[in-house]
Amino acid sequence: MAENSLSDGSPADSVEAAKNASSTEKLTDQVMQNPQVLAALQERLDNVSHTPSSYIETLPKAVKRRINALKQLQVRCAHIEAKFYEEVHDLERKYAALYQPLFDKRREFITGDVEPTDAESAWHSENEEEDKLAGDMKNKVVIAEKEAATAEELTPKGIPEFWFTIFRNVDMLSELVQEYDEPILKHLQDIKVKFSDPGQPMVSTDQMPCPCRCTIDWKKGKNVTVKTIKKKQKHKGRGTVRTITKQVPNESFFNFFSPLKASGDGESLDEDSEFTLASDFEIGHFFRERIVPRAVLYFTGEAIEDDDNFEEGEEGEEEELEGDEEGEEEDDAEVNPKKEPSQPAECKQQ
Repeated sequence: MAENSLSDGSPADSVEAAKNASSTEKLTDQVMQNPQVLAALQERLDNVSHTPSSYIETLPKAVKRRINALKQLQVRCAHIEAKFYEEVHDLERKYAALYQPLFDKRREFITGDVEPTDAESAWHSENEEEDKLAGDMKNKVVIAEKEAATAEELTPKGIPEFWFTIFRNVDMLSELVQEYDEPILKHLQDIKVKFSDPGQPMVSTDQMPCPCRCTIDWKKGKNVTVKTIKKKQKHKGRGTVRTITKQVPNESFFNFFSPLKASGDGESLDEDSEFTLASDFEIGHFFRERIVPRAVLYFTGEAIEDDDNFEEGEEGEEEELEGDEEGEEEDDAEVNPKKEPSQPAECKQQ
């Protein structure tokens, strides 16, 4: 009987199982002592257990009910906010009509169609007295040279390359401008914001106001948004080779005016299109709120210095947050290039 018990292998199997268990424990200990493995496991646990939706699901039913009440309040706030922006838009239209004569006069000065009077061109600087004394001294010394130079010098019309200079001064715009865009932008005469008519709904895409989109009527061979490439094709049967030309998209600032193509019926925009739309909206908003109202200050660079100073001030600010307990506080914080290069259609920007 004993021999039969040994031949069944039960004790031997137990010994082997014990060895395997010991090896597994050692391997587990070695793995768990590896910092990289532990970090990876912790990251996966964090992602699984601390998402906002999973946290909400763990809350008591009474708390979820109160959260739903907060959402109802948020919807009512959204309706009030929509009414607020409607009234703001009406107010913007009203004052746009008051600004427009000044912007028209600005365009006439820039293009040289009208020359400003002495009164219109008078500007008093902060250091006017010092500038006047320095100017008088300099005039006495070099008056003869100035008269000679003025006689030979051709006076330019208006303010050359006014808008193009702004494009170069503003980083957000200069990053978009390619070398082949520059000759076109140098002919740019004016940039306008055109508001929608009263009662006309604002155009939007995926709940985001759509920036200026229009078709540019490019002259033949002048479209900088596409480039022509040559490609060789080999006939499978005859083995002959032919060269074909093909137009492909090209990096250009003027892609800003190209409409986004929907991915399908009723489908939302893909990730790249959403990024493009968000970027274009930011650019259009910057034109609307900063560039058009304060163009001369972006031309001289004064507005850029003000923007930089404002951003530096923001970094140092701290915000006081109310604590849970009494006394507890936490420190924390429309583009119209001259018709020679191209002639775009008039664009609307809400």
